Amino acid sequence: MKVAVLGFGTVGVGVYEMLKNAPALEAGPVLVRPGKEDTGFKVSSIAAITSDPEVGAVAEVMGGTHPAYEYVSAALEAGKHVVTSNKALVAAYGPELAKLAADHDVAFLFSAACGGGVPFLHNIALAVESDRIKSLGGILNGTTNFMLDAMQSRFMSYPDALAEAQALGYAEADPTADVSGLDALRKIMLACAVAYGQLPDEGLCREGIESITADDVNHFQSKGLTCRLVTSGGLSENGSLFAYIEPVLFPASAPECSVLKNFNMAKYDGENAGRIVLMGQGAGRWPTASAVVRDLCDILHGRRIMMKPDCLRVAADNSSCAHSYYVRLPESEISRLPVEKAECFEGVARVITKPLSVLEMHQIAAELRKEGGSLFFAALGE
Repeated sequence: MKVAVLGFGTVGVGVYEMLKNAPALEAGPVLVRPGKEDTGFKVSSIAAITSDPEVGAVAEVMGGTHPAYEYVSAALEAGKHVVTSNKALVAAYGPELAKLAADHDVAFLFSAACGGGVPFLHNIALAVESDRIKSLGGILNGTTNFMLDAMQSRFMSYPDALAEAQALGYAEADPTADVSGLDALRKIMLACAVAYGQLPDEGLCREGIESITADDVNHFQSKGLTCRLVTSGGLSENGSLFAYIEPVLFPASAPECSVLKNFNMAKYDGENAGRIVLMGQGAGRWPTASAVVRDLCDILHGRRIMMKPDCLRVAADNSSCAHSYYVRLPESEISRLPVEKAECFEGVARVITKPLSVLEMHQIAAELRKEGGSLFFAALGE
């Protein structure tokens, strides 16, 4: 099967190189910006790909929502299978693209959009055929994990950890999507869509790592705790879907503490299979390209669907998920929280709360920040 590639950046080059050595696949034309057609296999018009009868599939690795949405739609309408690594695209337009693919009897797969080379969505798509997924999530952003590991194992400041992540290519020049938790939140949205046929696009709770300081690290490490940024999704007892991301503090015995540098740890709990844990590099040219090519090979074996064409857009309900939190905030604001115990020093309080819902904790944090207050919070993990 001849495969066209949309985009020729870090991942696009990797996909093209892997296609040249894949036994059942063939590298086709590559879409680049006008003026960049410096070799014969590069084209600057999507029509050159959609009208090519030899192209059987398209690999979209250009990123962003536009014009990626228009290009992928055109490919599906032309009867081309599509695989993508573009989490922003699938989070924004997944249900529409899944239906378009079904209407034209072609595949729309996107396991490379979550976890890089870690086959998280791939395994969930297989698992739901024979099992019920109770919950899923994990450490799904290599940039923030690298930064948190650097701050805790090498005692770096937040700015220095970010600068090193950027120098190594783990963080973009604008790291907002990573450090705010948006990148990983999009991944849990896709995981829920695959596992439950529901794409949560409202009611999501998001806390990244922008608020963590070296003083926070020193304090919780003195208590034997390690911080990781963790996504969570699943179905609550009342059947509603929850989906959120927040820092979590783990004791040394927790497996999350062994996830170092830019690695990911994705997991899901099956009613029959129990807990499944997958680890590996969550980003980079070759891990992500390998996931793109894996999806293309799945197409050769007849797999067409990852997101159901009738996937519903729903609002997440995080009011039923509850746990205790570690919170650093101004001592004057301590009454906002249900306090289990607290340490106060020079106007700063460090509190362990009684259990409260994810929704309530995130709302308290948003209100305090709106009023100009500063805080860091993290759930207490097991």
